[in-house]
Amino acid sequence: MAPPLRLSLLQLRQKINFRLMRMVVVVLYMAVTATVLLYHFHSSGLPLEELVVGEEGAEVPRGEGFVVVGGQPEDFRRNGFQDPGVPETVRQFEALVVDGAGEGGGAVHLSPEEQAGLPAIEKVWAFNKIAGDKVSLWRKLNDIRSSQCKGLQQDSDLPKASVVIIFNNECLSSLLRTVWSVLDRTPKQLLHEVVLVDDASNNTDITTLLPLYIQTRLPPKVGLVRTPSQLGLIQARLAGARAATGDFIVFLDSHCEATKGWLEPMAQRMKEDPTVVQIPRIDMIDSSSLSYYGSGGGSVSVGGFTWSGHFTWESLPAAAAASRRPTDPAKTATMAGGLFAIDRQFFWKVGGYDEGMTGWGGENLELSFRVWRCGGSMEIHPCSHVGHIFRSFHPYFIPHDSHGINTARMAEVWMDDYKRFFYMHRQDLVGSKDIGDLTERRALVDRLQCKSFKWFLDTVYPHKFIMDEQSVAWGRLRANNGAKKVCIDHLQRDMAHKLTGYDLGEYPCHPFLGSSQYFVVSKVGELRNEYMCGEVSNTRDNNKPKTKVRMAACNQKNQNQRWELTPLGRIRHLASDTCLDMGEGEAGQEVTLAPCGEARGQVWTFDFYEEGKDHWRPQLP
Repeated sequence: MAPPLRLSLLQLRQKINFRLMRMVVVVLYMAVTATVLLYHFHSSGLPLEELVVGEEGAEVPRGEGFVVVGGQPEDFRRNGFQDPGVPETVRQFEALVVDGAGEGGGAVHLSPEEQAGLPAIEKVWAFNKIAGDKVSLWRKLNDIRSSQCKGLQQDSDLPKASVVIIFNNECLSSLLRTVWSVLDRTPKQLLHEVVLVDDASNNTDITTLLPLYIQTRLPPKVGLVRTPSQLGLIQARLAGARAATGDFIVFLDSHCEATKGWLEPMAQRMKEDPTVVQIPRIDMIDSSSLSYYGSGGGSVSVGGFTWSGHFTWESLPAAAAASRRPTDPAKTATMAGGLFAIDRQFFWKVGGYDEGMTGWGGENLELSFRVWRCGGSMEIHPCSHVGHIFRSFHPYFIPHDSHGINTARMAEVWMDDYKRFFYMHRQDLVGSKDIGDLTERRALVDRLQCKSFKWFLDTVYPHKFIMDEQSVAWGRLRANNGAKKVCIDHLQRDMAHKLTGYDLGEYPCHPFLGSSQYFVVSKVGELRNEYMCGEVSNTRDNNKPKTKVRMAACNQKNQNQRWELTPLGRIRHLASDTCLDMGEGEAGQEVTLAPCGEARGQVWTFDFYEEGKDHWRPQLP
């Protein structure tokens, strides 16, 4: 058998063309290599026709101040990155991407060695930069819109957007992922330009590598503006707005990812009404794993504010929620401020940003109140989704107390007499010269014939609790047992809108009416402050029963939160028929309840009483 088999093999070998086989192998190798490269660099999974980098020969009408403009008129990803003119530093940066990392919005996993170095990285960048560098700049994200939102139809002649992104020493991969998500997921006829504003960064990736990347990888629709010195968020956004020439401006933070269909519904609403500010649903990108969390559900959270001048997220009021369709924009009293769209002419008409503000903070409430009061409105669009990395701190310089000073400027101009509640939290800013001149901002109120802040509270935010208008008595709540004098105090335990429960305490009375000692008995019978209401909590102290006042989120259906202020100064809990008692009156102790009686420690007096009840004020020694 062996000789015939050997002979057959020899005959086969003579027939094979080995030169042709070598050519076939080389061609197959090149094809496989090209396929791998395309997968590596085009991992977004988007069809090529969805990429809207630019149109050959098209020029973008530019504003002033651009130092670099994109120099790549075609999508370089189409040719497999075969561009010999790209600097090696750009290629090295692109090589940090790991195939498949974070695709579909999934988590990025680090090696044990990388995990060990992560705490030091997060102290600098306020998020996991190691993971961020591994994720493709154009990673695929799932389309989380509801079926109703996907079915929305928009007009063909929508206004065009200038997307303004400001940053200071931002992680380059996060910044460029923001840019690419806008380029890849915005219809080309809707995207006028992307304006990048570098607020005087000093990180080499931003000062050197970013301009090279813009010139060799990004289209002419992208331009870079650079401020001469660090101006802060507010002034840098003004610089971006001045450079923008689109019909409307979209402000985005520099660590976002836009999703499919993100801009069309907002553009449609602004075409219908140029005075309506549009805010997308802000989904969370986990700062540690880069996972994308979002939902296309029908419920929408809206914005509120605290009297201390901070933004809050709240549930949509029940009446509004019951009457809206899943695709209807939700009216919102305020906005977080990082991500929103506004008609460019309307933005400047109502005063842009307050140029007297510095650094960061307060500008979002100032713009919110001003828009509503001066002829506009604000909506959160449930069909627009943008992901955002929520960082635990700001990894850049912010001037001392810029939030407080900026908010004082806002309160003086836009809160009318209700500014008293802000100053309750910031007594140190009353009459402060640090807030600067307000002449120009106050002139806006007259020039635009803006409505009052009371109109805003009554019409836009009617469920906001106004402590001295909706109460029987309010202010510091004092008692004197003959030996000591105290006031009810939250002992710095109150987390306001975060609605974290705590036990109510006592402390010597402050010489001013501050937030920690401002309590009321409301007209519906609540012992409360801005957000929290007192209820009875039975505990044991040294194995002895003790009844305390537990502060919890106000709930008018909760009968454990019902109290009565008597003409004799007693504050009686209705369900337990016990009265507030100061006990020994030690500073920092928790206030208790005891059977109602004649004890002096159960007689309480407020600073103020509603009209007709001032005679209820007990005469304390």
